[in-house]
Amino acid sequence: MKLKETLNLGKTAFPMRAGLPNKEPQWQAAWLEADVYGKRQALNANKPAFFLHDGPPYANGNIHVGHAMNHISKDIIIRAKSMMGFRAPYNPGWDTHGLPIEQVLAKKGVKRKELDRAEYLKMCRDYALSQVDKQREDFKRLGMSADWDNPYVTLTPDYEAAQIRVFGAMADKGYIYRGAKPVYWSWSSESALAEAEIEYHDLVSTSLYYANKVKDGKGVLDNDTYIVVWTTTPFTITASRGLTVGADFSYVTVQVSGQDRKYVVAEELLDDLAERFGWSDFHVLERHTGAELEMITTEHPWDGEVEELVMVGDHVTLDSGTGIVHTAPGFGEDDYNVGIKYGLEVSVTVDSRGIMTQEAGPDFQGQFYDKVLPTVLEKLGDLLLAQEEITHSYPFDWRTKKPIIWRAVPQWFASVSNFRQEILDEIDKTVFYPSWGKTRLYNMIRDRGDWVISRQRAWGVPLPIFYAEDGTAIMTKDVTDHVADLFAEHGSVIWWEWDTKDLLPEGYTHPGSPNGKFTKETDIMDVWFDSGSSWNGVMNQREGLGYPADLYLEGSDQYRGWFNSSLITSVAVNGHAPYKAILSQGFVLDGKGEKMSKSLGNTILPSDVEKQFGAEILRLWVASVDTSNDVRISMDILKQTSESYRKIRNTLRFLVANTSDFDKADAVAYEDLRPVDQYMMIKFNRLVATILEAYNNYDFMSVYKAVNNFLTVDLSAFYLDFAKDVVYIEAADSHVRHQMQTVFYDVLVKITKLLTPILPHTAEEIWTYLDQESEDFVQLAEMPEAQTFAGQEQVLERWEAFMALRTQAQKALEEARNDKLIGKSLEAHLTIYADQETLTLLESLQSDIAQLLIVSQLTVTDQTAPADAVSFDGVAFSVEHAAGAVCDRCRRTDETTKERSYGVTICDHCAEIIESNFPEAVAQGFEVQAK
Repeated sequence: MKLKETLNLGKTAFPMRAGLPNKEPQWQAAWLEADVYGKRQALNANKPAFFLHDGPPYANGNIHVGHAMNHISKDIIIRAKSMMGFRAPYNPGWDTHGLPIEQVLAKKGVKRKELDRAEYLKMCRDYALSQVDKQREDFKRLGMSADWDNPYVTLTPDYEAAQIRVFGAMADKGYIYRGAKPVYWSWSSESALAEAEIEYHDLVSTSLYYANKVKDGKGVLDNDTYIVVWTTTPFTITASRGLTVGADFSYVTVQVSGQDRKYVVAEELLDDLAERFGWSDFHVLERHTGAELEMITTEHPWDGEVEELVMVGDHVTLDSGTGIVHTAPGFGEDDYNVGIKYGLEVSVTVDSRGIMTQEAGPDFQGQFYDKVLPTVLEKLGDLLLAQEEITHSYPFDWRTKKPIIWRAVPQWFASVSNFRQEILDEIDKTVFYPSWGKTRLYNMIRDRGDWVISRQRAWGVPLPIFYAEDGTAIMTKDVTDHVADLFAEHGSVIWWEWDTKDLLPEGYTHPGSPNGKFTKETDIMDVWFDSGSSWNGVMNQREGLGYPADLYLEGSDQYRGWFNSSLITSVAVNGHAPYKAILSQGFVLDGKGEKMSKSLGNTILPSDVEKQFGAEILRLWVASVDTSNDVRISMDILKQTSESYRKIRNTLRFLVANTSDFDKADAVAYEDLRPVDQYMMIKFNRLVATILEAYNNYDFMSVYKAVNNFLTVDLSAFYLDFAKDVVYIEAADSHVRHQMQTVFYDVLVKITKLLTPILPHTAEEIWTYLDQESEDFVQLAEMPEAQTFAGQEQVLERWEAFMALRTQAQKALEEARNDKLIGKSLEAHLTIYADQETLTLLESLQSDIAQLLIVSQLTVTDQTAPADAVSFDGVAFSVEHAAGAVCDRCRRTDETTKERSYGVTICDHCAEIIESNFPEAVAQGFEVQAK
């Protein structure tokens, strides 16, 4: 027998190398085969419910790392809640309608306008479902636990029917109306857009300063006076029908030397404008307030048949321009509002594709709106006073990345103004993570206009509106309910396949259609109405789910998107929010903090991470970052995360190895543990409480930090550091070894459960080595409860004081090592020159202090320390080489170490263990081992 064989060296088949890319799919297949998700739901069937409602990702292309962060976060929450005593089903969903799919088909050569509508919609549907399947596999590969066989998809008949019922309920309350006010119009998409579909970029525009000649000065201005106007959208001059001034602003009439014309501008801007226009010599003739100029008329710069009215508006500022803005009611919200107030014509001179129409005049007709500047300049002639290039923030279509225009076309709107205060009241009742989300959403709802819900596209849910012969819109409850029933049975494609009369209730009549003839709306609904109805199509409809949801979790861009649209529809129909809490996350940036894009080549695909590191590393990365803000990711960052994972894994592997021979029947009660073991139990249960609280607060980063700190500082750097002197050295069935193994096993089992939401694959792998636990899968176990122990605060206080003393001792040992007095700390004889407080502390610990400090010999004295001692406040340390020889078994330097008759050189303590537990080896002698 070899001396090494008398040691209890931890043995385990649990590998040091994780092999995650290969092993993860195997675990996922095992979970699927065993229906672990279904079993978890069955276990929790009668428990309190927790519902996280999945905001549907758009079904187009493989998932990106932002999707991964979002869905891993959801999975962590669902897993944690499930193991904490909640029935927490997870029903994944997909958003499937909208322009991107139409664009994909167009790139493939599909010509929408040349196809039968129903045939085209089938092509869109087939493509969308293929993308759902693709993304579902991507999400599964992340290790997510969900009801993958029964997702919600916004194109299914049941969902479309539920959406129509939301629309019908809003229409029944008078919240749906048709209007022709300007909306965000995307010429690149040929459709109106909602605010949620807008993003802002810098744009260089040409601003013009030009003069309108007064036509009727109303006795205030002479008719040879010119009012100076400013615009940043030259094409809209074709539809200009008025000039707007600020009621209380002071306007001056200016005579410029050498000119016959008199000009009107805001007095506050006069000096700047004079320099801009080259007016070197001028004088002010008179002053008027904006209110005094109201109702004056001017001539359109080039269209003699159009006169422009001077109006008063609140939107005029003195920040730039002339203090007077031209007003085209068909091309701007402020322009529209003031124009309607004064009864102006709403002229729209640009078509759906951005092409100037006949109404713009023959010189403009057929030109693209953004290319008409030369024509505008020519038409203005000497009325143009100045032009300049300006860079300003401008709205773009977030899909096509092209600038939009405001354009007044007949659209369907969902009112927000009619019940805005109800929405704001519901925001006040909602919990936000982070808390600033409440202010953000509140301000968006407070300031937003009514919601444009109609789209001039093909792939979407039809607006269920009929028209009588006299043009009356029909959307009564009985009609929309009937359409919803038809959609539930046949899908919305029948809107295009069936005749209008067949879509109406049988025998339907309307006074506006004396001949019984009806037409139907051809616009579809905004896709935000699709996803914004999911509270009804999913949470409110599906068995086993509930409404309102406990939590919505999405990116911070959804304050203007899904959070917003869901809130509006839910409050409109039911008077309350669809959620009790909102958790928002930032965006994923590259390692330099730049936005990811394919063109920059800085994107990271989850599939790439899974192949190189494994999904577990991506999951750990999600837990390690503050997702409430923008976060960075790169392969280098993931390498660091992988190193953190390796440390976690190896620490847990040590616990697995050193409990492989432990029987729970031998576990020692807390009261019978050594003081240091009790201290570790208290510390660990503090960790349990911290982690459970962090999971409840959706604070994954605190879980990550707390676990890392405990494993690194409390376990690896302290408890496990001296543990080898017990679990390796002492007799296998000794009480002191069982004491320590009791702590090991308790920590191992519970921390495996606690890490399951974040590292489910690794936790499952560890669980296979814990065959004394009853559950087949760790996911079917319950989270541990944090225990408290009598007198634990006093225990913590004593041991925290010792840990501070230990840090000082380690510094003294390090100096001795640097001075070559010792090599390893077990070669040291450490003397502590202690004050009374320290003496009392060490005595109260009732522990082998030398073992805790990992020195072979220890002297504690109240004598005065020598001058060369390493001193701290109240205590000093000196180090010398320990007397005696090194024991070949425990590696301590001990004066009792000697060669034994059975062929080994060991200390008395090791000899006692060997002679008691290995009598045959003692009788036969040990093999001589090479030094």
